Formats: sequence, structure tokens, C-alpha cells
Amino acid sequence: MKDALFRFLFEGAPVRGELATLDQTYREVLARHDYPPVLRAMIGEMMAAAALLSATLKFNGSLIMQMHGTDAVRLVVVECNADLSMRATARWEGEVKPLPIRELLGNGKFVITLDPQNGQHPYQGVVSLEGDSIAAMLETYMLRSEQLETRFWLAANDHRATGLLLQKLPDSQGDEDAWERAGHLAGTLTEAELLEVPPKEIMHRLFHQEDLRVFDDHAIQFRCSCSRERVGSMLRMVGIDEIRAVLAEQGSIDIQCEFCNTRYEFDKVDVEQVFSSQLSQPATGTRH
Repeated sequence: MKDALFRFLFEGAPVRGELATLDQTYREVLARHDYPPVLRAMIGEMMAAAALLSATLKFNGSLIMQMHGTDAVRLVVVECNADLSMRATARWEGEVKPLPIRELLGNGKFVITLDPQNGQHPYQGVVSLEGDSIAAMLETYMLRSEQLETRFWLAANDHRATGLLLQKLPDSQGDEDAWERAGHLAGTLTEAELLEVPPKEIMHRLFHQEDLRVFDDHAIQFRCSCSRERVGSMLRMVGIDEIRAVLAEQGSIDIQCEFCNTRYEFDKVDVEQVFSSQLSQPATGTRH
């Protein structure tokens, strides 16, 4: 199956849906680190959920989902751009046991950030850690923060991550019973079917008696936004004095991207070029 997001609409009813399947995109993330099985599943479900949520938004920017934990799981980050390019990473300590999400995070938090690319300030929302699954937490978040009834079905194994979203459209006319009917039908879907059956076949199996309009699919792909230029910008934020102190102690500065494992090395000449380029640039109020 290809990495893609499928959108569909119930004709004459206030219900829309999305199905996301991530194969190569998900495996690209897993190949970067030797994640424990429980953490692999968390990453996969969050990636599928991020693709589904990003497709419901109409803005040019990034959706970032972060779980910060105080127990075995310390951090899970998924970033999905408007073009459905994605990256993800995680940190953990010790053994990650197959426990409910809340126990894995301890006194942690679940945050969703919308980061526009038009210079506006990011918007951040906190997801309540209510429920024993990522899907349940996101359903509560969408209802409380967006006042939208939304259902999620998420699944991931070692090779694939998949998600199904159903959403009740606000202030819509039509078959009001369709929302309950759609949720009941989707609830019959097993995790194995969600992971193994092609998306269009899933839609047909569940909703073949409904008048469904299926839109063109959108490709999902892995892409990391790190670059040598961005790392240079980060060094400039740290400051020349501190960077020179590190150089004096270590001889060079090595930075490795946690998302894609790309390694960036800066020696004394490189650092001087980074800071000299900053001095040569005119002052500007533009946000990069």
C-alpha cells in the first residue's frame, strides 16, 4: 500500500472522514533508532493521527504533536507539514513496558502546536490525559477545544501505521442519524483490518450502503527539515563566546539531528564563518 491520505464525505449527511496509511514514511522513522515495541506503536499512532488532523486544517504551516513524560517515556514528537511531509522521534529511559499511555508518561503532558509559516504566533493546545489510548485523548481534545464530535481509530505494527477519522460537521443539514450509523459501522473495524486492508476497500466494506464521495488521495512522505544552515542559526543563538569555549575544549562542535540522524560538524573555521555571516547581514524584522 502506498503512503497516502484519503478524504471522503457522506452525501446528504453532516459527516466527513479521512483514512491515512503510512508505510515507507513510518519505516523511515523507525529505521533511525532502535525503539522499544511499545514506543514504536506510540510513534505510529501519533503519526497517523497527525496526518489526519493536519488534513482537517486549512493553513500553511506545521502541526506538531508532543508527549512529554516523566517515567520511561520521556518524549515523543511528530511534526506534520501542510503538504503531509512528516518526521518523528522519541526519547526513553530504561524498559518501556506495555502499560496505558498515562502510566508510561507519569506526570507528563500531551501538547499540540500549530505553527503557521506566515509570521503569526504559534497556537498551542494541551490535550488532557483522559483515556487509555491516544485516540480517546484526541477525541476529548477535539470536543472540548474545537467543539467538534470526532472519532479516531489508530493502529500501528512494525511495518505500517494507519488511522481512520470520522467527524460530525457543525451546523449541517441532512441525515442526522448518519453520524451514529457511521460510528457504529466504523466500530466494527478490527485492528488487523485497519492495518492490512487497503483504504478504498475499508471504505467500501464499512460504508458501501452509504452515498459516499471519495476525493483524490494526497501523498504522505518522510522529510526532515534540518540543514546545515539551520544548525548554524542555532549556534548563533547560543552566542560566540560559549561556542568558542566548546571549541577550545573539544576542538569541534558535533550536532546530530534526532529526527533523521544526520550529523553536522563545525570546526573553528566553520564557526567563524557562521558568525561572520551574521555580522554581514542587514538587520531585518522578518521572521525565519
